[in-house]
Amino acid sequence: MVIAAVVAVTALSGCVGIGGDEAASGPRAVNWYAFNEPGGAYEQSIADCNKKANGRYTINYVRLPTDANQQRELVVRRLAAEDDTVDIVNMDVPWTAEFAEAGWILPWTGERRKVAERGRLDGPLESVRYQDKIWAIPYTSNTQLLWYRKDRVGKPAADFTWDQMIDRAVENGTKIEVQARQYEGFTVWINALIEGAGGQLVNAQGEDVVDDTAKVAAEIVSKLANSSAAPPGMSTNAEDDARLGFESGRSDYQINYSFIYPSAAEVSDDFQKDIGWARYPRSVADRESRPPLGGFNLGIGAFSTKKDLAFEAAECLASEDSQLVAAEKGGLAPSSEAVYDRPALKKAFPFADLLRQSIDQAGPRPVTPAYTDISQAIQKTFHPPADVDPDTIVEQLRERIDKAAEGGIF
Repeated sequence: MVIAAVVAVTALSGCVGIGGDEAASGPRAVNWYAFNEPGGAYEQSIADCNKKANGRYTINYVRLPTDANQQRELVVRRLAAEDDTVDIVNMDVPWTAEFAEAGWILPWTGERRKVAERGRLDGPLESVRYQDKIWAIPYTSNTQLLWYRKDRVGKPAADFTWDQMIDRAVENGTKIEVQARQYEGFTVWINALIEGAGGQLVNAQGEDVVDDTAKVAAEIVSKLANSSAAPPGMSTNAEDDARLGFESGRSDYQINYSFIYPSAAEVSDDFQKDIGWARYPRSVADRESRPPLGGFNLGIGAFSTKKDLAFEAAECLASEDSQLVAAEKGGLAPSSEAVYDRPALKKAFPFADLLRQSIDQAGPRPVTPAYTDISQAIQKTFHPPADVDPDTIVEQLRERIDKAAEGGIF
């Protein structure tokens, strides 16, 4: 696998970036490997940080695909080959344990650790912690909200459940937009349903603790997939498909991240004004939901030849000012508590208080070095959604997670 990674990186050298962006060399060039953010937020933050650096460093944006699986694949190939051009890595929140265990990123220690921890929300901070060390600085956070057409349906009650939402959409002859492609976004949904029912997938030791809450999740997935509320192409839909489906008018409800709100303004001001928001739906009526925890953290490549500059640049990119830019231009939620109280943030995100509460009470995905394999085991077990069998799901999921945790084939 290492040989294959080296060959792959050699083939990709100089062209891993999307849109022609390449890794830069030079004593002051710091390469930031990050997804191709479409709103211009990353470009502005880079320009701001480069100006503040006054020549100490120059951040170079190496664009990765928007798909989380493809991002991870390209970054892992380079890190496995000990590529010294990887200075800063834009890390999806569940990558921490895997990258730390593999020795691909550096811990934040001393004063740097204090900077990484200072003023952060609990959810984002926990996502960079592994074995009592801090392995990245929280940058943006996120969670999913329930978005609804307030011109067509009423505000959901505080105890609004998935079952109620599906029933209502069926009655109204409309759809519910979700992410059910066989990819990381599908794991996000399944994990949130299980957490919301009071369960977990694995414990702190990485061992499976699957119980009947997996059956609750399967019943919800199956009910939607086999109802008239299922959107066209549900089993291949991701975040942007859900956004487009909601914008088309076919849906009264959408489960998605905050980026959909600034996008709605591009449809029309009236359309954006018709959008309401509520907390993530409950899996069971008597338990508060556990919304998904998303976002990006900035890790420092262990093989970088400019580690000190990389740490300094990452601190700037993850600053409160930079987080505000990411929110205003990219619809990406901040990881720092203080940013939520800024008037500019409240203007960009009128749902800021709900977002902060949801992030604080979110249900994180499993923290384990075997996370990628476990995620794939979850996806395989629950996909395609229309065929999932709630009566056999617990046994199937236990078996596959156990094999994934042991590095076996599932």
